[in-house]
Amino acid sequence: MQMHNRNPLSPLRDEDWQTSDDRSDIIDFERLLGIAKRQRMVVVIGAVIALIAGVGYTLTAVPLYTSSASVLIDRGSNALLEQLSNVASGVLDDEGSVLSQVEVLKSETIVGSVVDKLKLPDDPQFTASGGSMSGALKSLIKGLFSSSDLFVSKTLTADEAAARRIAAVNKLSSGMDIRRVGRTYVLNIAYTSASPALSAKIANALGEAYLTDKLESKYDATRRASTWLQDRIAELRQKALETDLAVQKFRTANGLVSTGTLLISDQQLSELNSALIVAQSDTAKAKARYERIQQILKDGQTDAIVTDVLASSISNDLRQKYLEASKTEAQIADRLGPNHIQAVRLRGEMAEYKRLMFEELTRIAESYKSELDVSVAREKSLSSSVSQATGVSAVANETQVQLRELEREAETYKNLYQTFLQRYQEAVQQQSFPVTDARILSRAAVPTVASYPRKPLVLALFVMLGSVAGAGLGAFREFRDRFFRTGDQVRSELGLEFLGIAPLVNSDSVRAVSEDDETNHERSLRKTNSVYNYVIDHPLSAFAETLRSAKIAADMAIPSKSCKIIGIVSALPGEGKSTVAINFAELLANQGAKTVLIDADLRNPGATRALARHAEKGLLEALLEGRPVQDLLMFNPQSKLAFLPAVIKHRVPHSSELLTSQAMQNVLASISANVDYIILDLPPLGPVVDARAMVSKIDGFIYVAEWGRTARRVVRQTLDNEPRVTEKCLGVILNKVDQEKMKMYRSYGSSEYYHSRYAQYYHENA
Repeated sequence: MQMHNRNPLSPLRDEDWQTSDDRSDIIDFERLLGIAKRQRMVVVIGAVIALIAGVGYTLTAVPLYTSSASVLIDRGSNALLEQLSNVASGVLDDEGSVLSQVEVLKSETIVGSVVDKLKLPDDPQFTASGGSMSGALKSLIKGLFSSSDLFVSKTLTADEAAARRIAAVNKLSSGMDIRRVGRTYVLNIAYTSASPALSAKIANALGEAYLTDKLESKYDATRRASTWLQDRIAELRQKALETDLAVQKFRTANGLVSTGTLLISDQQLSELNSALIVAQSDTAKAKARYERIQQILKDGQTDAIVTDVLASSISNDLRQKYLEASKTEAQIADRLGPNHIQAVRLRGEMAEYKRLMFEELTRIAESYKSELDVSVAREKSLSSSVSQATGVSAVANETQVQLRELEREAETYKNLYQTFLQRYQEAVQQQSFPVTDARILSRAAVPTVASYPRKPLVLALFVMLGSVAGAGLGAFREFRDRFFRTGDQVRSELGLEFLGIAPLVNSDSVRAVSEDDETNHERSLRKTNSVYNYVIDHPLSAFAETLRSAKIAADMAIPSKSCKIIGIVSALPGEGKSTVAINFAELLANQGAKTVLIDADLRNPGATRALARHAEKGLLEALLEGRPVQDLLMFNPQSKLAFLPAVIKHRVPHSSELLTSQAMQNVLASISANVDYIILDLPPLGPVVDARAMVSKIDGFIYVAEWGRTARRVVRQTLDNEPRVTEKCLGVILNKVDQEKMKMYRSYGSSEYYHSRYAQYYHENA
């Protein structure tokens, strides 16, 4: 059970750096599981109580029967209103239209027609089927106490009849359920009442009333539409004539003559543009040929190729002669030398041939120039004509904008006139032969099985609600659990070392100690029961190990003193500090340490009542009368424990002054000279100040808190108010721990979690 703080010199781990805020972001499943285990019986009890209530409800509830009929909205037949709406805003939204039909079925018009058709206000079966026992009981009481009905005529006035009809409409509306079947165009009409036959009758009547209402509404709509269309058609006819006449007058006034789809001016402009493009192409070709031949003449290229030169026989003949003379001249120059008379003559012929060829090219160039001049003149003429035609067309186009606006207006009125004329013909036909766009798919049958209450569902719902209520109560109990349950709570709430637990001793194992068990010597201890001898009888128990942990804590915290003065305190009375003090002193004495136990609770000396009821003098005599302590001590012959009792013969109002007096200092000094440990059973910190007054005389405190009974807030506030006690506190022992319940508070990683493994080291019965 011994728990130690982390060595401050050891390296910090990641979890040491983790703050409580970081940990709060993680769901503690171990804690939730522990809460579920601890409060499971509360949840089970809540579920059982709810189950019993559910069974009672199902046995007493009035059975209700539901009958349903199906109606199909036939989207294949287009109603007139839908057609007119399609003209204005496109196709109707299917989802919205079907849901609208659901609301139509729920409307007062349909429900009222069913009430009137079936005469439901006068139907005793309908008025009596309240659907619950409370409704029937209410009707019975109203009938018994309406004594005026015995003396007044049964003839109903108009106001009473209207009130009864309104009540019937409301009742019928509350019992009906209209729903769309999935994403289809089928509507399910259901009615629930205490009478199976009445449910089927009303469900069928609702379907028939819906079809009748559709026929009547369609007839009214077509009749109103026909009247409206007649006036609208006459107006549109006049508008169509006026706009068509305005178009023709505008054409005549502005000379907008057309051939087919184009105006004459636009057609002429198009033709001139085509001719101008051709002329520009011809001019470019002529200019290129002329510039090419001029370049040849300028460079004197005899081997240049021109198309017209190739076609000229003169040019070809001269070129042939030039080539033959050049060939012959080259041969003679090679054999006889370049200055030979024949070579000189041939070079003269070649020069003549070349001159004649260039004269022929000059003639061809002149012909090219003439063609270029003609093309340029034609291009200028066409460009001028295009400019004039463009101006005429621009003026015509500006005027044509107004013409197109007039034509669009005329076309719009023409289309509207034709559309409304067609709708009028259809309206007349539908007015003569009205056809509804809905039909009944299946008629309601008389149900044989009650639809309410659904016993499995009701029972499951009650069990679930009971479980939820039990879980809520369990959560509230957990929230209100403000007591110490685990060592982790001691460390987190108080910041003190947790020394261990002192298990709750079973009453069967506690026995009264007879006088035969103890010596009859007047200075011998006489324990009232075996719980004060527990560590001697059970040296290998968990309780004994906890006290050994307290001894080690005292030895480590107070290493320099030969005699250690240790006070046993608690916040409230009845937490078992005296029991812990006695067993702790017995453990020390049994281990061979010279130990003296002093009952320093001068107001409620619990240790004296447990060990020495027969004592006649003790601590008060040493303090008030100055008697030697050695003459007042009592002993346990078995463990050699010495005990200084507190014999209270009358109330001591100044107990704190006595405990802080010089006499008390002398008592402790005289005892310290001869013993190793002095254990003080001090009064609780909460009700009196005695323990606080002795802080300076005590080396260390062992704090005892009762498991599951002492509120954490009380202990925390007590220690906060006594910082000197907190500074000297060696640790906390949780007393009276119920080990069976303790299992519910174990969390993974805590010392309590591994209690089953620790158990093999403990032997409670040894």
